[in-house]
Amino acid sequence: MIGKATRRVDGPKKVRGAAPYAADQAIEPTPYIGWIVEATIGKGRVVSIDTAAAEREPGVVRVLTHENTPKQIPYGETRDGSDADRFTMSHALLNGTEIRHPGQAVALVVAGTLEAARGAALLVKVTYETDDGRYVVTGEEPEDLLVVPDELDGGQEPDVVKGDIDAAMAEAAHTLDVEYTTPSQISAAMEPHATIAVWADGELTLYLSIQVIGWAITALANTFGLEKSQVRILSPFTGGGFGSKLGVHGDAVLASLAAMTLEHPVKVVQTRRSVFVNAPHRGSSIQRLRLAADAEGKLLGVGHDSRMPMASYGYEFAEPTAAGARASYETPALHTVHRVVKVDLPPIDSMRAPGEAIGSLALEGALDELAHDLGLDPLELRLRNLADREPQSGKPFASNDLRRCLEKGAEAFGWTDRPEPRQRDGRWWRGWGMAACTRVNMLMEGAARIRLDADGRARAELDMTDIGTGSYTILTQIAAEGLGLPLESVEVVLGDSRLPETAGSGGSFGAATAGGALKNATDNLCARLVELARDHGDSPLRGAEGEGRVAEGRVWIGDRSLGFDEVVGLVGGELSAEGSIAPGENSEKYAQYAYGAHFVTLRVDGVTGEVRLERALGAFSFGRVLNPITARSQLIGGMTYGIGGALTEALHVDPRSGAFPNRDFAEYHLAVQRDVPPLEVHMLGEPDEKCGALGSKGIGELGLCGIGGAIANAVFHATGVRVREMPITPDKVLAGLMAQGD
Repeated sequence: MIGKATRRVDGPKKVRGAAPYAADQAIEPTPYIGWIVEATIGKGRVVSIDTAAAEREPGVVRVLTHENTPKQIPYGETRDGSDADRFTMSHALLNGTEIRHPGQAVALVVAGTLEAARGAALLVKVTYETDDGRYVVTGEEPEDLLVVPDELDGGQEPDVVKGDIDAAMAEAAHTLDVEYTTPSQISAAMEPHATIAVWADGELTLYLSIQVIGWAITALANTFGLEKSQVRILSPFTGGGFGSKLGVHGDAVLASLAAMTLEHPVKVVQTRRSVFVNAPHRGSSIQRLRLAADAEGKLLGVGHDSRMPMASYGYEFAEPTAAGARASYETPALHTVHRVVKVDLPPIDSMRAPGEAIGSLALEGALDELAHDLGLDPLELRLRNLADREPQSGKPFASNDLRRCLEKGAEAFGWTDRPEPRQRDGRWWRGWGMAACTRVNMLMEGAARIRLDADGRARAELDMTDIGTGSYTILTQIAAEGLGLPLESVEVVLGDSRLPETAGSGGSFGAATAGGALKNATDNLCARLVELARDHGDSPLRGAEGEGRVAEGRVWIGDRSLGFDEVVGLVGGELSAEGSIAPGENSEKYAQYAYGAHFVTLRVDGVTGEVRLERALGAFSFGRVLNPITARSQLIGGMTYGIGGALTEALHVDPRSGAFPNRDFAEYHLAVQRDVPPLEVHMLGEPDEKCGALGSKGIGELGLCGIGGAIANAVFHATGVRVREMPITPDKVLAGLMAQGD
């Protein structure tokens, strides 16, 4: 069952509109509606707030401000003084007059209808005292503003240095020293952040759009000074997250405040504009790439240094931009340094493939530049420098399939037919590009429970979320295979904090963690079934000889068997077992990565500078393929994400106020159908038993890594214009063409 192309088991519910997302939940009494009033300054404090006119509006129930909300634990702290990170600390709002960042909530208008709340919000009058803020990273910051982060996302070290990069650069036959920049970006999940909060009998229940339920429980307890047992979260379906819903944000806190104040359910759905400032975004980056190589193209030194923003108010996150440089290519000198500059912007946090998404774009672009200087095929340059062990640590790889991805991808694409550069067809320049990618593989702690009833039907229970990735389907397959049942005999229940805790959805660790825990639970249940069939005093198979096993919905001892209903009946009608998983010694002993290679062709309009992608192929290796349908969906989704990052997406920041002038989809340009050609996906993976019980690796972010570099390299191959300031918009291409006389 695992590995078969299985259609989504929740698909029929979704097409019928029967899959309730957070804001769709039918709650009685009907929830009030909350509308967020945002700060109009970047940094400072509220001097006064006048809500009288808003409160007189028909339908308005209350206007919450810092003057009338329940007491909260101060932002960034915890209820018991223990340490906490950005996901579990207090996220207090309306808890004082301080304005930490642009768009921060200063009031919540609660009314009976959305229209009443929105209209009344316009009548709230706020006066401010403004402080000077820092909102952009320019690369010109003095040393005293450059901060060494405590750690990078995923627990990685901020600096990894071996050998002498300066000596390598001085002595090498070929060197490259360039700067790439990427802008701020927004996750733009299809479902905006949304919450319905209910406060009753001392318990706070949230219907929440979230990726990781366990972190959210802790954060809310720390925000309101509650015991974790007083908080319940229900999130059966989440409409995408891409990192922005790893933790709780303004909608959850404000809806909870209103529900606790009014003792009535309250719904807060962030508008699309609100999501830009009351949820996280990816920070901009300035990346310095240094490469040193001998005359044959063997790398002698790789330098990848990064400068990015970090929120100044205790929301600490540093992106591992050089993660790919530390994992992909062998070199005696490796210099990877990350520095952050504290800024007064809305939260900066994980966005799909943090680190590799933007870091691979720069690294793979720089490698293409080096290949051009060497007069070497860019594919051959990569093949000559693949690492046998993890470059940063010297650890053996659990498996390394990058060479196969490069070679098989090139073969499928027809890379040997690549034409000479700067081929023109009328007004269009045509180019080919390629890039490699690596993405770290992680396994987290998780638990699961499986129940078997007297009718032989199974029910799997986990607090795991399904954010559109196919969790329901994968977990159904795992339970069905483990118990030898058909898919229709298995029910999977997710998204309830009362169920066994998993690591949720994020970091590409969801399927391996939740699925590994469920496999352990089914193994335990099978062992219990065999034990009962063999040893229970009332079992017809008591004392039978032979191997015990479970298959096809029956319990076998040798060549004799009992149905599940018969075995479960021995204990009164239901049997259950729990299971768990945790990183073991293999997580320390081996370096674990998933791999890929991208190949693209495109054309560039010589008159307008417009880039049109014509073909994109990705070859990927990520261990065992759990379901080819959902795997392909994840990979083409990642590739589409990367196309947007390369060609269209940029969240602009006003350096005077920190405002985002393009905080809507009219001006923040996502890749749309016309930007994306048919995408070809080749899945090459084989089970890797060192990476967990299922032998699988994460793929939710892999498809995104590297494709931006392939596109940038193809633009150079087509035109001779090297764009290092992302995204590759027509104005930058035209400027390059004009500079070289085209």
